[in-house]
Amino acid sequence: MVEIKLIMTNKLGLHARPAAEFTKLAARFKSKITLEGNGKTADAKSLLMILTMGIRQGGELTVKADGPDEIESIEALKNLVEGWLKEG
Repeated sequence: MVEIKLIMTNKLGLHARPAAEFTKLAARFKSKITLEGNGKTADAKSLLMILTMGIRQGGELTVKADGPDEIESIEALKNLVEGWLKEG
């Protein structure tokens, strides 16, 4: 299992569009991927679960991956959060 902690810098938080991009990317991987934040845990491949987390700007996220492509999935999701998602 691999995990990483990230800060949501997007001014609107993890709202519909970035959450959809996050789940779309997570779905490309075979590993089980979970997202933790705001006292909740969600399947990173479930848009509805992520939206109910209520992650706002400045919120800490923990992304965990367990499976055959765990390292690649963590890197890709990290790059997504630190890349265009921060722009809002």
